Amino acid sequence: MLPSPEHSASGSVMALHMGRAQEITPAGSGEWWDKDWQTGFYKEPQTTPCWLGYEGFRGDEQADPRHHGGVDKAVCVYSAEHYAYWRSVLPLDALPHGAFGENLTVSGLPEDAVCIGDLFSLGGALVQVSQPRQPCWKLARRWRIKDLTAQVEQTGFTGFYFRVIHHGPVSAGDELVLQQRPFPQWSIARCNEIMHHQKGDVEPALALSECSLLSASWKDGLWARAQRGVSTREARVAQPA
Repeated sequence: MLPSPEHSASGSVMALHMGRAQEITPAGSGEWWDKDWQTGFYKEPQTTPCWLGYEGFRGDEQADPRHHGGVDKAVCVYSAEHYAYWRSVLPLDALPHGAFGENLTVSGLPEDAVCIGDLFSLGGALVQVSQPRQPCWKLARRWRIKDLTAQVEQTGFTGFYFRVIHHGPVSAGDELVLQQRPFPQWSIARCNEIMHHQKGDVEPALALSECSLLSASWKDGLWARAQRGVSTREARVAQPA
């Protein structure tokens, strides 16, 4: 029998988004966000089944494959429940599903209900939770809110990533049904707490780094931080010159 999570570990896909990488050119305003940059952030909702392969949805792109995408970050997932909060606190006229650059906007799976290694059936595919999402500076630039990345970290409303265990078609409206939960102690919420709010605590970082189904980048980063007290957050969220 599966261990009981804080909430029911099942959900559904409210929206599915994909998009090609784009070059954004300056408009000449002189504002901090008005610069040349490349991004795969601008994704469009899909109304027909999409093929989910081992490195993500066919036709979806990332502008920076060094930090985004790949096997451990094949699918970006964000909770639909968080949108009510963001719409209440952000100075934006509209914030549609997909606004956080996610592939899947899902209901029923907030960060405290999902654990590293959770295995879900999804349409014709099988997916596994690999790590929390760590939003970079592009989220802030996309919405022209300079501290938005920091706000996401502070709230813990980060979303998470799937790796793909078995490929297949996926559609908006598909159900996510939990099949296995090997690490109930490592919820996404707990991982975020260790990464963002317990930076000086060596033991939790080391313990999490030993979780076999955590993504390689998180295992390496947590181990290095525990060994040397090094945090890479400043480099990740800093706006390029």
